[in-house]
Amino acid sequence: MSAQDWVRPEIAALSAYHVADAAGLIKLDAMENPFPLPEPLQAELGQRLAKAALNRYPDPHGAGLQSKLKTAFAMPAEARVILGNGSDELITLICQALAKPGAKLLAAEPSFVMYKMNAVFSRLEYIGVPLKADFTLDLPAMLAAIGAHQPAVIFLAYPNNPTGPRYGRAEVEAILDAAPGMVVVDEAYSAFASDSFMDLAGRHPNLVVMRTLSKLGLAGIRLGYAAGPADWIAELEKVRPPYNINVLSQTAALFALDHLDVFKEQAALLCTERTRLAMGLKALPGMTVFASEANFITARVPDALRTFAAMKAAGILIKCLHGSHPLLEHCLRFTVGTPAENDSVLAALPNCL
Repeated sequence: MSAQDWVRPEIAALSAYHVADAAGLIKLDAMENPFPLPEPLQAELGQRLAKAALNRYPDPHGAGLQSKLKTAFAMPAEARVILGNGSDELITLICQALAKPGAKLLAAEPSFVMYKMNAVFSRLEYIGVPLKADFTLDLPAMLAAIGAHQPAVIFLAYPNNPTGPRYGRAEVEAILDAAPGMVVVDEAYSAFASDSFMDLAGRHPNLVVMRTLSKLGLAGIRLGYAAGPADWIAELEKVRPPYNINVLSQTAALFALDHLDVFKEQAALLCTERTRLAMGLKALPGMTVFASEANFITARVPDALRTFAAMKAAGILIKCLHGSHPLLEHCLRFTVGTPAENDSVLAALPNCL
């Protein structure tokens, strides 16, 4: 008998999350901060990591990370914080905790693929509500789906990946008011957005605000966090592995929060570059460029597969979204890079359309 004979059929039907090989290419496919840590900070971080107690298990409570995150990101006093190995693990923990028989997970789509995948992993029924053609939220459809399905959890990316727009605050508030269970506002791109729900974390009984340090410039340490009411966080802590944040990640995260101004300056530069890149893309014939409050821009081109292949041949790796959802037909996603990388995109793209 083969492995598939033993694996759950819904798992066997899935494809593993694909990470493209970027060797030798300008890597603009994964929404990473393109700026390395400044050299003086590299030396300081190296000294801190050298003193990390690698012979001991990590502090199960993050060695003071929760309190430091609360201060750094102005969380309300009422909020409680849980740490995850990236926000991916937090999504897994939420689904595991809520996966009662018949429970449902609802999300707007297209959105972050891990919402649906984790619904499958945990045997939650997945309910996807399509966005409008311009990638804005279809609020009447969302509210109707909430009323019909009574989901245990709703995931809303704010702003949304892979499309870029941030939904209206009043729209999210309407969903919070209508939801019977948990509402997770995923603010992975908060460093680049003009609004946040962190001011309500711990104050709204059903709201959990989820973030990550990945997009800010620390994708390699895999540190996610979520803030919400004490009763929700206490239940999630029951399914969190006790040593899920390793010693090196804890040390690096504490170090980064001491130098948060450096990462904020980089984020501000990326927002400026996002505007410049968007203007350049809009000037090209045949491109439809969608609004973005993240560190990427999604655009529709005449032939996404052709353009993706041509850009890769030109040494630039972007993300081809075509085929992943009907609303993403012939769409490509461009991570905002350094000024030089964005110049390369704008120089190469006209010959790739």
